[in-house]
Amino acid sequence: MELLTEDVYKLLVSFLLGAVIGMEREYRSKSAGLRTLILIAVGSTLFTIISIRTGPDAGRIAANIVTGIGFLGAGIIFREDNRVVGLTTAAIVWVTAALGMGIGAGMYAVSLGSFIIAGLSLVILTPVQKLIRRKSQIRNYRLRCIYQRKTLKDYEELFKNYHLKILRGEQNRSGGHITGSWTLQGAQQEHEELTEYLLNDSDILEFDF
Repeated sequence: MELLTEDVYKLLVSFLLGAVIGMEREYRSKSAGLRTLILIAVGSTLFTIISIRTGPDAGRIAANIVTGIGFLGAGIIFREDNRVVGLTTAAIVWVTAALGMGIGAGMYAVSLGSFIIAGLSLVILTPVQKLIRRKSQIRNYRLRCIYQRKTLKDYEELFKNYHLKILRGEQNRSGGHITGSWTLQGAQQEHEELTEYLLNDSDILEFDF
């Protein structure tokens, strides 16, 4: 099979779109950066061109592209400090492959439209996401005190005074010490004010946040 002039154009367009998306990920120091997303875009385009030329096997090859991209995306997602990291980058890998497939199939308008929408989601919605996170964050707190024949309910009342919602809480006593762990939800400023108070609490022996 020989590549035609239009096929070369398709590969070049995929290269450019993958490069733009990759630069955004590279700028944010994400695991899938410039070279990775270029290769995904160009590879998806090439596989789609091949699948179109092979005729009856076109659907099977396209389906395998989606399966392969799912494998790459799964390798990007991991767990860190009780939270899942890499979901956005994995989704971008998935979208980049879809853009490459669309270009390979000659669907330029819908591919470019999807590229613009994805770009707006990454750039324009970032400040909105930060605003939401300032208004509502979930953080984990752990503190250890000397056991004084009472629980750490006073701290739970303190959390409520700072307008923080307790999503999960547990307390454990070991010898002469008692440890409390909580998952709290609230505004960023309220978390910071609580953290400052707890750091200056002389009754707390250990404090993780």
